[in-house]
Amino acid sequence: MTGHWADYAWCPAIVLTSVMIIFLMDFGAERWVEQKYGMSHAENVEDIITDAPGRSRSLTHNQLHSGDQDEQMHDRIAAAQQQKDASISKKGDGYGSDDAEKVTPSMAEMEERSFRQQIAAFLILEFGVIFHSVIIGLNLGTTGSEFSTLYPVLVFHQSFEGLGIGARMSAIPFPKRLSWLPWGLCTAYGLTTPIAIAIGLGLRHTYNPGSMTANIVSGVLDAISAGILIYTGLVELLARDFLFNPELTRSNKRLTFMMVCVFLGVALMALLGKWA
Repeated sequence: MTGHWADYAWCPAIVLTSVMIIFLMDFGAERWVEQKYGMSHAENVEDIITDAPGRSRSLTHNQLHSGDQDEQMHDRIAAAQQQKDASISKKGDGYGSDDAEKVTPSMAEMEERSFRQQIAAFLILEFGVIFHSVIIGLNLGTTGSEFSTLYPVLVFHQSFEGLGIGARMSAIPFPKRLSWLPWGLCTAYGLTTPIAIAIGLGLRHTYNPGSMTANIVSGVLDAISAGILIYTGLVELLARDFLFNPELTRSNKRLTFMMVCVFLGVALMALLGKWA
């Protein structure tokens, strides 16, 4: 609140800037996958199953982004490909083996598309959570008398963030050549906070958390982290998994359970804000 810092609401401005940068990264990743694999925003699962021979097909953006129903999606794609192969074999002289490959994308190609689309969104989520974990670790390592309260709160907080990352990762169809990637991503999340805590412990005698410089740096980093997590929460979770998910379950009982879990998580995180 000194100098020109008080002339403008810098915290929401940095949050907004962070949101727009993450949006550009997400949009750029999607456009790259669309151009590389010829994806379309207009087609859906019914197009894959009922398309006429010779018509190119692709999964929609939302189908590839949503990780909730991937197993059903793969089963339906496999059934569609078997149906197409059967119809092609009946035609005999109308299509050769090379034509069949052109007409029906292979399962490997479809899974590669799904992986490329989902991993881009997941890496944005992972980056946001890891960035946030670094700040949490530094705060815990440099805290004083609040340690006894802050420690259990942050353990609870990080545990549920880890569950969220693990649930999202489990739905991504990692190809065999990248079978090591889930282990690497889990390790990165698991080690980020302890390393940041160690750094904070090393600086606790020279770091003054109440200084102007510390407050400015911490405030800017917190605002950037807030923008990343707001984007991933609203876009990756609420919008893509609930509003624009064509494979969302039709069971009212399951939908009610999912909504209760979401609102319970929001309430718990809001409660943790009192101490963290």
